[in-house]
Amino acid sequence: MSGELSLNINIKEPRWDQGTFMGRAQHFFMVTDPRNVLLSSETLEEARGIVENYRAGIVKPGLSEDELWKAKYVYDSAFHPDTGEKMFVIGRMSAQVPMNMTITGCMLTFYRTTPAVVFWQWVNQSFNAVVNYTNRSGDAPITVNQLGAAYVSATTGAVVTALSLKSLAKRLPPIISRFVPFAAVAAANCINIPFMRQRELKYGIPVTDENGNRLGESPNAAKQAIIQVVVSRIGMAVPAMEIPIYDLSVFLLVFATPLCCALFPQKSSMSLSGLEADLQERIRQSSPDTTTVYFNKGL
Repeated sequence: MSGELSLNINIKEPRWDQGTFMGRAQHFFMVTDPRNVLLSSETLEEARGIVENYRAGIVKPGLSEDELWKAKYVYDSAFHPDTGEKMFVIGRMSAQVPMNMTITGCMLTFYRTTPAVVFWQWVNQSFNAVVNYTNRSGDAPITVNQLGAAYVSATTGAVVTALSLKSLAKRLPPIISRFVPFAAVAAANCINIPFMRQRELKYGIPVTDENGNRLGESPNAAKQAIIQVVVSRIGMAVPAMEIPIYDLSVFLLVFATPLCCALFPQKSSMSLSGLEADLQERIRQSSPDTTTVYFNKGL
């Protein structure tokens, strides 16, 4: 151990209180900062080294607390919280704003022909599929066949649903039809996210006690996590779908992404009684004092 910085700083948790909305918002403004997409591989690896060394009790000489937290948020923006793997760049939450700006602009520009609408809907849902897979919860591996099947199911189902709902706009009163694109996006999210994270629904996601000790895997926790993510993603779509001025909707996207991520803590919790009966029994035997379990809901 070297340096003067205390080793008692808990960088396993966010810097701000996650029990409040404002604390979560501050946390996600850092994680989703679009500037993080531009960071070089060297910068990301340096941040990972600082974080991993600090967790191991090794402090870089001269490192300040602010520099440690900056490294932690650079690390969080690019590396998966469960697997520790570097995430595909366009799947990172820091890529949400620039990617959504680009795709939304194209969807609003190229809408005159059916092939163009289908193509950009497919691009949008493919992007969503990448984001949903990249930000999944848990560390269980997924095979290429499973990933391919999930992708085809998610994009096809979401595109067909979005196009079907959009076709309704031609037969509805204008005051109602203007909300149909938003309904289409909301419905597509309800299909895309569960399909891309279907392995979690089948096999469960890791649940832990308050100290981070792994207690098992729970499909019920996965259901709660995915519902929370669906609600957050639908909220993110509001500026692009419901704000008629494109420049203003782009501006609001910068705020919508972190604020909607902050609707629920990333480290979510549920009562032990909400888990599957067999898992409840195992936890009561191995950890009798545990009444609440925790899990990463994904983003």
